[in-house]
Amino acid sequence: MKDAEILKLFPEPIFKYKVDNFKDFNKELSKYIYQLKEDDEKKNITKSNKGGWHSPDFQIAQKDSIQNKFALAIQKYILNVCMHLGWKTENKQIRIASMWSIINKKDDFNVIHTHPNSFLSAAYYVKAPKNCGKFQVESLNTAKRYWYPEVKTKNELNMEVVGMFIEEGDLLIFPGYLPHKVSKNESDEDRIVISFNVDIR
Repeated sequence: MKDAEILKLFPEPIFKYKVDNFKDFNKELSKYIYQLKEDDEKKNITKSNKGGWHSPDFQIAQKDSIQNKFALAIQKYILNVCMHLGWKTENKQIRIASMWSIINKKDDFNVIHTHPNSFLSAAYYVKAPKNCGKFQVESLNTAKRYWYPEVKTKNELNMEVVGMFIEEGDLLIFPGYLPHKVSKNESDEDRIVISFNVDIR
C-alpha cells in the first residue's frame, strides 16, 4: 500500500531567531535587569511565576537606554514574523505594548499561561545556563487530554506538550494565545528571560 499523504492543517508556529550582537546586548541588559531588581520596592510581581522575580514593565521609551536600543533592534524580527504569518503591516502601528523580565533561581518555574489581548508574545534569553528549564508549549487541542487512545510512539501528531531547549541570545516569538510554561530551573545559576507583547493598531 502506498503511504498516506499527511496534510498538516492549522499549524501553531513558534519563530526562533538568534539575535544579532546578543552578547553585547545581554551584558547591558543583565546590568539593567539586576538594577531593576535592586530598586524594586514591591520586590516581586506574581503572575505565572512560581518563585523567581518578575520585574515591573521596562521603560522602553527611554531614549538611548539599553532597553530602548533592544526594543528597536528586535523590530525586524517582529516584522519578519508578521510577514510569514501573512498579516497586513502597511499603514499599521505594530508596537511592543509591554516588556518585562523574570529571573528564575534554582527550583523556580512558570505555570501554564497565555498572553490575552496580544497578537504576539515573545521570550528572549539573557542568561540561560545548562538545565535552567525548558520552554514548553501545550497543544490547543484539549480533546487529546480526555479522549485519546494509548500512544505507542511519540510524534508531532500526538504530542500534548513540547519542550524546547534554549540558549542565550535566542528569541522566540509566538501567538499570544498559545499556552506555554517554563520547567523548573535545575541549575545553580539564574535564568534571565525578557518577555514582551506585541499589538497591531
